[in-house]
Amino acid sequence: MKKIQKLVVSDFLQKESAGGIILMVAAVAAVLAANSALEPYYRLLLSTPVEVRVGALEVAKPLLLWINDGLMAVFFFLVGLELKRELIEGELSDRRNIILPGIGAVGGMIAPALIYVAFNAEDPIALKGWAIPAATDIAFALGILALLGSRVPISIKVFLTSLAIFDDVGAILIIAIFYTANISFEALGVVAACLPILWFFNRRGITSHSPYLLVGLIMWVATLKSGVHATLAGVLLAMFIPMRSKTDPERSPLKTLEHDLHHVVAFFVLPVFAFANAGLNLKGITMDQVLHGVPMGIAAGLFFGKQIGIFGLCWLTVKLRLAKLPSGMDWTGLYGTAALAGVGFTMSLFIGSLAFEETGVDLLFDERLGIIIGSLASGLLGYTVLRLGLKPRES
Repeated sequence: MKKIQKLVVSDFLQKESAGGIILMVAAVAAVLAANSALEPYYRLLLSTPVEVRVGALEVAKPLLLWINDGLMAVFFFLVGLELKRELIEGELSDRRNIILPGIGAVGGMIAPALIYVAFNAEDPIALKGWAIPAATDIAFALGILALLGSRVPISIKVFLTSLAIFDDVGAILIIAIFYTANISFEALGVVAACLPILWFFNRRGITSHSPYLLVGLIMWVATLKSGVHATLAGVLLAMFIPMRSKTDPERSPLKTLEHDLHHVVAFFVLPVFAFANAGLNLKGITMDQVLHGVPMGIAAGLFFGKQIGIFGLCWLTVKLRLAKLPSGMDWTGLYGTAALAGVGFTMSLFIGSLAFEETGVDLLFDERLGIIIGSLASGLLGYTVLRLGLKPRES
């Protein structure tokens, strides 16, 4: 019996849908905790002060910010590793595979942001959340796609993954440019000093992960103190991890690290983040709160903006003969994929926390409500369109 149970668990963890399902369970658990007798303990847990001190250097934050600034740096580190691998030898290494998802990602960021701005043009504080609906949650989106089984052609999976990678790059740039606090140039100097050290490690062919991670930890602390969001240190560090070993061309330090981190991120980092940030208290909710510009702008941006932006720009690009639809993908498949990209759960929650945590106005309730509504509607529409439009194929 134990052997059978192990096989079942192993099979579950290997499925693409596993990460998205666990993420959904964590989000539901957070909502249940926030709307039950456990609510005071849930809030107390997230506000627990955690302090690390080395001499005069002190990092003191509530547990929630350790999760958002620390664990999410690991997530962005993995995103950086995936991006580098794709650019060097993956789908993005071929320019023909870049054009359509790249243009689609641009449309999928601009259209949702414009829709959000239209809902909140008169409120300067609410406008800080303009980038919330611009993000796509690749774990959730691929999880929903995996529920369709063998009927999904590989071209749709590749297109959605490439789109999400460009989407993540856009989110990284948005965070770096628009969501930074007061800049400390002294701390940025430490970050700048770490970069040539990492470059030296790379050029010398050092393949051990430890030196990179040690310097990366120093860079993360410096980035945290600089006012630039600390998660960006993860992306910078990933760019210096060597793709190949000079002594053993068959060995890839980057792929090894990416493989080791994938399960940690999918089954620990993202679920913990979801549990900490998705605790939406539904007690006493009114229609005025539902119809507020922030949740309406986010929900409409995710649901309508992603469809319009991605499908519209891709359709125009193909009609202008600047690119072709991937083999195995038709217009129905493209539309369903565009709708599925409106699932913006994790990244939208993350950007929302950056947008409103320092305004002094509690809009987090509005933000989470819009994200949940928009993501659920997008996921249902994308699944339905693809379910009806894709013909079953042999596995």
